[in-house]
Amino acid sequence: MELKIKGIYRHFKGDYYLVEDVAFHSETGEKMVVYRALYGDNKLWVRPYNMFIEEVVGKSQPHRFELQTIESVKK
Repeated sequence: MELKIKGIYRHFKGDYYLVEDVAFHSETGEKMVVYRALYGDNKLWVRPYNMFIEEVVGKSQPHRFELQTIESVKK
């Protein structure tokens, strides 16, 4: 699964998030996803890249976060 920067993703529990960028942990070099909640106070979060894209079993979608296709209202 390839991550789309500035893409909108749905978490398997239902909320939506905007992927802001990819960053690297300053001590370990671990690749991290920086993403913003598209609800409430729009908190900024980070999660290990591999965890962000991992598959989840027995949930409403195959991956923890799934890229969404959002159509423009303009024709």
